[in-house]
Amino acid sequence: MRTRVLQVGHFTPPMEAALAAEFDVHPLWNESDAAAFLARSGHEFQALTTTGLVGADATLINALPALKLIASRGVGCDKIDLDTARRRGVAVSNTPGVLTDCVADTAFAMVLCAGRNLCTADRFVRRGAWVQGRFPMGTRVSGKRLAIVGLGRIGQAVARRASGFDMEVRYYGTRRNPDVSYVYEESLLELARWADFLVITAAGGPGTYHLVSAEVIAALGPDGFLVNAARGSIVDEAALVDALLNRRIAGAALDVFENEPHVPPALLGLDNVVLLPHMASSTTETFKAMEDLVLDNLRSFFREGRLLTPVC
Repeated sequence: MRTRVLQVGHFTPPMEAALAAEFDVHPLWNESDAAAFLARSGHEFQALTTTGLVGADATLINALPALKLIASRGVGCDKIDLDTARRRGVAVSNTPGVLTDCVADTAFAMVLCAGRNLCTADRFVRRGAWVQGRFPMGTRVSGKRLAIVGLGRIGQAVARRASGFDMEVRYYGTRRNPDVSYVYEESLLELARWADFLVITAAGGPGTYHLVSAEVIAALGPDGFLVNAARGSIVDEAALVDALLNRRIAGAALDVFENEPHVPPALLGLDNVVLLPHMASSTTETFKAMEDLVLDNLRSFFREGRLLTPVC
């Protein structure tokens, strides 16, 4: 008999076809009463497929008594209850590495868009304002100071891109990385005071909740920019909105928000913030690579008893 897989996050059509060809897949969204279905049939599933944005909470994990594996598309695991998975002896896999370049590309594009007001300039031309006068000047990006919060794979990829713009790079994280030559800053507050651009690429979760606080945002100052390509929970969003409204920082570029897909209404009319729909990894190449890795983890786990990219 084929392994029964409960699917709670949507994949691309080719991935869903590939899953269905090898596994007995049941999409949970087909059930009008998910809780009743899980109470009745939850014991049938050995695997759960999800995405980083959907995750798997303790209630869902505990509703699947035969569960052996949670295979997630995406690198972030902050929406998967890893403590419950460990207690239950459930393995968890994600898809690190394969999305690094596309996320870093987007993060650095956000630096350029924020500093040079590129999105605002596009709207300026489209509404016919150019015939009325010159577009306001932006901020030079090349040669500036780039601070990175979380120098993992993605953070290092952003730093490499910054080198092409002759930017000085410093970073902050839970620990110093001995394999890089960038300056490690012991204090996030001091890093923000130093930075022209503060780029967030850290992992989400309780350990980084509101790590970028009102005090850190204030330390950026009226010439500083905040760029978030990680998780909305890392930034005190209310404090950021207040700083942007009152021009206490120069601007921001945000791909993520605390209550996605809902964006604070106050941001929608501002010209000093770039708003993106959590799309940093959203390319056809990256999604294919992530979904291939989800499928390979499922195959490897149920055929060989091991994961290619284990989280726990």
